[in-house]
Amino acid sequence: MARSGLTFSKAANLAPPQAWFAISAVFHYLGPSFAVLLFPSVGVLGVAWMRIGAAAAIFAPWTAPWRTIAKTDGQTRRLLIGLGVCLAVMNTAFYLALDRLPMSLVAAIEFVGTIGVALYGLRSARNLTALGLAVLGVFLLINLRWSSDPIGLFWAFLNGTLFVGYIVLGHKVSEAGASGGVERLGAAMTIAFLLIMPIGFREAWRALGNPTLVLAGAGVGICSSVIPYVCDQLAMSRLPRASFALMLALLPATATLVGIIVLAQIPSLRDTLGVALVMAGVAVHRPAPQEPRAQRAGEGAAGRAVSRALTASARGR
Repeated sequence: MARSGLTFSKAANLAPPQAWFAISAVFHYLGPSFAVLLFPSVGVLGVAWMRIGAAAAIFAPWTAPWRTIAKTDGQTRRLLIGLGVCLAVMNTAFYLALDRLPMSLVAAIEFVGTIGVALYGLRSARNLTALGLAVLGVFLLINLRWSSDPIGLFWAFLNGTLFVGYIVLGHKVSEAGASGGVERLGAAMTIAFLLIMPIGFREAWRALGNPTLVLAGAGVGICSSVIPYVCDQLAMSRLPRASFALMLALLPATATLVGIIVLAQIPSLRDTLGVALVMAGVAVHRPAPQEPRAQRAGEGAAGRAVSRALTASARGR
């Protein structure tokens, strides 16, 4: 599926998957910070529309989503539709939750689901220890205050549930390799935009006549749905799903470090301990041994070809 013009598979091997995840983690927090500033001018649904629309427009020249959707088989097409629906609803629910709840609470609820994904694939005492360290570190970092806003909690739990879906479906998409995964991601983003088109357009329309707001919305799309999702594919194509889920514990730690560097926010002793525990958990974790997916796919194709040849030879005799 990947065309010669795409070099994401090569890029994925230029750095460790943890490095690609770190880039994704930084932009995971830059994007929402820009989006929240736009809520008063554009509206929550309008910002979600601009985010997904900008991302779909940027992906289109790279990935030719219409060709990907048309040429793929039925099973893959259902996967793309599922990921597209997940992206559209997840991003919208995330913003609706942020509009009513503190980001720390939304992040905590989001992280709960990833624990289950990590536990499902961690099959050694060492990796379970790593998960325990990371979870403890995250809850030290998050200044958790519960909320009595049932609507906000509904959107936050929906976002958390769909974030698990994004991990599962995104990892499945990455089985085509990084280049094929980005192509499929572009197709799924186009589907997501078609779904959100009638929902957020009315609010976004107010901003389309303001070049500053349009550029800001495009910036949100780049920071929230292009750079981090592409980096996720580069990391997912080389990491087991459980390992990727465990690394999500780095998100709150990354937010703390960004605060130190960009905002000169000096962390408390509790924050410092939380970052240390998360880093220790990631350092202790060891991904399960696995062959490169491209190699497995090639071997599988070769095996099927040999089997067909033997069958044909036997029939000829």
